[in-house]
Amino acid sequence: MTSKIGIIIGSTRPSRISPDIAAWLQKAIAQPNLTVDLIDLAEINLPFLDEVAQPSTGVYNEVHTQRWSQLVQGYDGFILLFPQYNWGYPAPLKNALDYLYKEWAGKAVSMVSYGSHGGFQAALGVNLIIRGLKMQPLNNNLQISLHRTDMDDQGHFIDVDQALAPYAFNTQQLGAEFQNLLDK
Repeated sequence: MTSKIGIIIGSTRPSRISPDIAAWLQKAIAQPNLTVDLIDLAEINLPFLDEVAQPSTGVYNEVHTQRWSQLVQGYDGFILLFPQYNWGYPAPLKNALDYLYKEWAGKAVSMVSYGSHGGFQAALGVNLIIRGLKMQPLNNNLQISLHRTDMDDQGHFIDVDQALAPYAFNTQQLGAEFQNLLDK
């Protein structure tokens, strides 16, 4: 049985590096019975929460919410990929999580944060949210520390594979944990 995981790219900033990290994760997490898709919140483009009813009711009047709900329901688990901004997480990620409620419950989830110090503070905040949404946190979560020597003058990776190589083993372990959990 093949399980389906979505990597939610939680930054929509125009100069972001998260798509590069997400593509690297997608390859590095590979497992025989695990399909891993990229879900880019910049492409999903949800407005700030505009539903009248509470998400816990499951009553969605807006077409974009209905589409988001259907998309999330199609996955067995998620990797939330996000940078740390001023000791917090990006607002588009919080917004995307807040749009839904029941759809997140019981879904396996891992956090991959990044920043100059690995995004530890942002991960703390997101951890509270995923617990409140009744998601199933995994043991393997990555905190990627970025180094100026791995970046060009525009703040993009010179060589993403080289920069993220120290995280390859933990990423493979994350893939195995998803696989083991979802095979049960």
